[in-house]
Amino acid sequence: MSETFEVAEGITGIDTKMVGRYLVTSAYLVTAEEPALVETGPTTSADAVQLGLDTLGMGPEDLAHIVVTHIHLDHAGGVGTLAQRFPRATIWVQERGAPHLADPTKLVASTERVYGAEQMREFFGDVEPVPSGRLRAVSEGDVISLNDRQLDVLYTPGHASHHACLVDSVTGAVFTGDAMGVHLPDVRVLRPATPPPDFDIELAVESIERIRSRARSILLLSHFGSVTEVDHLCDLAVQRIRAWGNAVRDAMRTTDDLDQIAAVLERQGAKEYREDADEEIDMERYDILSSIRTNAVGLMRYWRKRDEGEAAVAPTGESQPS
Repeated sequence: MSETFEVAEGITGIDTKMVGRYLVTSAYLVTAEEPALVETGPTTSADAVQLGLDTLGMGPEDLAHIVVTHIHLDHAGGVGTLAQRFPRATIWVQERGAPHLADPTKLVASTERVYGAEQMREFFGDVEPVPSGRLRAVSEGDVISLNDRQLDVLYTPGHASHHACLVDSVTGAVFTGDAMGVHLPDVRVLRPATPPPDFDIELAVESIERIRSRARSILLLSHFGSVTEVDHLCDLAVQRIRAWGNAVRDAMRTTDDLDQIAAVLERQGAKEYREDADEEIDMERYDILSSIRTNAVGLMRYWRKRDEGEAAVAPTGESQPS
């Protein structure tokens, strides 16, 4: 199975082989006067990413930039390790995430709470800090110059408050990170990614629409690879996020039991899989990235935060008395 694959003019995908599985998480090399790697995968994928870069002719002194869409460890966990292996590369990340790459202590602790310490180590490995002098924080409207092409930064919260997408100036391709959800190429079932602690349905939908407006040709997903049906995938992503959100909202009217609400999402997902797939799906690859239970926790947290916010405001717009 190919470990590198062409996706657009001057852009090559690299299968990071996360947890030893193909077609789960992709990184991308943008060929330019100053070449850039978009996404690193976790530390456990560093060797696979380096092998891909070697295959594409990127030696330790050749890579000029490493860019991550957000700091979740399946996207950026390996950035500290790869920064050591490619010592000339500048590291770019959305401004809210930058402090956590310089000091990943809180990021690691948060991931352990979601996955458990043992599974976190198995999936992601150790997380090395990035030297602060090599970090560059970016946000909406910033440009990452590669000299003969550039990556425009779109701030796209929803999946996470530290999420940014990138628009390639040459092809119009958009690196979407997790903003669209998870769409594995051989399965072609789009599944939302709604993790805690700060998933937000309305912000996610707004971000998808911004991606739609900027994508001239192709979407480059971190999970996984390229999709040319831009409008279709954007429509489906919005539909699925709202459907999952409504399913959890309805369930929370009668229960706050996580197991029961996760079961509701299981049924919602199963219905969608039947709509999209012609054969049985290996669900383990989806669950590596974001399990149904994790998605349920993220959506429950969203609705509770929204309810608390509405309860704190009187109909007149004044704060309710305590």
